[in-house]
This record gives sequence, structure tokens and C-alpha cells, in this order.
Amino acid sequence: MKKQNQSFVVEFILLGFSNFPELQELIFGVFLVIYLVTLMGNVVIIATISLNHSLHVPMYLFLQNLSVVEVSFSAVIMPEMLVVLSTEKATISVAGCSVQMYFILLFGGTECFLLGAMAYDRFAAICHPLNYPTIMTKIVFVRLVTFSWISWAIVATVQTTWVFSFPFCGPNEINHLFCETPPVLELVCADTFLFEIYAFTGTVLIILVPFVLILLSYVRILVAILKMPSTTGRQKAFSTCASHLTSVTLFFGTAIMTYLQPKSGYSPETKKLMSLAYTLLTPLLNPLIYSLRNNEMKRAWMKLWQRKMVSHTV
Repeated sequence: MKKQNQSFVVEFILLGFSNFPELQELIFGVFLVIYLVTLMGNVVIIATISLNHSLHVPMYLFLQNLSVVEVSFSAVIMPEMLVVLSTEKATISVAGCSVQMYFILLFGGTECFLLGAMAYDRFAAICHPLNYPTIMTKIVFVRLVTFSWISWAIVATVQTTWVFSFPFCGPNEINHLFCETPPVLELVCADTFLFEIYAFTGTVLIILVPFVLILLSYVRILVAILKMPSTTGRQKAFSTCASHLTSVTLFFGTAIMTYLQPKSGYSPETKKLMSLAYTLLTPLLNPLIYSLRNNEMKRAWMKLWQRKMVSHTV
């Protein structure tokens, strides 16, 4: 009977903020601006690092990969979210929902591992400056980035396939802005106990453990910074690490609250806001956090601008 009912669910309805119809237009406008600024900021970072050979070092190449993830993350979520906010009844096919879930997991998970790799890079640079060139070699950098992408491609494939192997036989309304695992799982009409154990264990191992390790690495970094004799060196190290730690805390904190929450722990509207924190705010803030406070990025922008002005005058 379940299989028979499952065939009727060919699409889902994304409710979004349908409880606040009077705010839909305002929210749409705000989200559209955020999306455009996010794309522009991250594309500028990608182009700046690509065009400046002086920035072809692990710290900035990690940042470039992070910006690629942020652009991709936003492109997967924001267009569909804007459709949800601009229509009374936004629908998405089951296949479309599964594709969106896959890429949300892929890009979100890859960002987790990239932030961890960036913390390791800063730890090696600040705590072991003399050995840094031998610790963070080009091969190590490539392996860390490759592992981040491939491992999460596997995790996303397993998790998405498992979720959509369950029958959906009842309501098809997803009380969310996009196809994230927790709200989609609420529509399943089968026992999901084993999957929930897997999801909880995976979240602890893949999100919580890296977050704790990152925080511990920053404790070591902080101790090393305080021992620096140069005030200028301390300020530069603090600036670099404070920006990274801000991004890490925002991303991991809200992701952990979303995926480790009890089923009835928060209201649907609170869950939506928590999801927006790491899917909307983090991609928006990362270019500001990493670039506006980074003198080398500013100098690179100035060089590119001067080069452009010279080419126009010639």
C-alpha cells in the first residue's frame, strides 16, 4: 500500500514564510540583494586570487576554494528560495528536491572540511613558522582540498539516496525554504530510526568534532600569538585568525543547532532562521570577513585596478 501511495507524491510544496504573507515582498527584496552581493563578493575574490600570482599560496588558495563553494551553495539555494517567496504555491519535483538536497550536502560539507583545513594552515603558519613551507606543501594543499570535495560527494550521495529511498505517502508540504534533510524527513511515512542514528552520528563526527578541533587549534594559535615579540606581528596574526574564527563560529554553530536538534526542539520558523544563518549569511559575510580586513587582498585589488586603468589609457 505504501508503494502505491508513494507514486502519487511526484512533487513537494515549499511553504517558505507563507505564515507572513504581508512580509513576502520585503523578504524577497532583501534576499535578492543578499544573493547578488554574495555572488559579486565571492566572484571578485576568485578573480583577484586567480589573476595575482603573489596570492598563489595555500592561505589564499584555500580562500579561493571557499569562495567557489559559497557561490555554488548560494546558486543551489537562493534561486529556488526566491521562487518560493514570489509565488503563492511554490512546487518542486521529487527529483528536483533530491538534486537540491545532494548539492546542499555537498557544498555545506565541503565548506566544513575547508574551514578545518584553513584552521590547520593558520596553525602551521603561526605555531610552526620555520617548518611551515615543509608542512603545507603544494601536495598537502591539493590533498586537503581534494579530500574535502570527494569525501562529501560520497556522503551526499549516500545520504540523499537513503532519504529518497523512503516512501512519501502522505502530505507533501515541506515547511521550509528549500529541500534540507530534516524537514524532508518529516514527510516520510516509514521508520527512520536507523537513518536518524546515522545522521546524528555523522553530524557529531563530521561537524561537531571538526569544530571542536578547530577551536582547540585556535587556543594553541592564541598562545603562540601572545608570545610574539612584535606588536605588528601580533596584530596581523590576530586580524587573520579573528576573521576566520568569526566565519567558523557562525557556520558551525548554526549548522550544529540545525542538525543536532531534537525533533520538536524548535518551531518551524526558528528552524528556518537557523538554516538561513549558514546558507545565507555565511556566504555573504565571508568575502567581507576575509577581504576587507586583509591588507594583501586590498593591495591585490589596487594592482588590478591600476592595471585596468593603464590598459584603458593605452
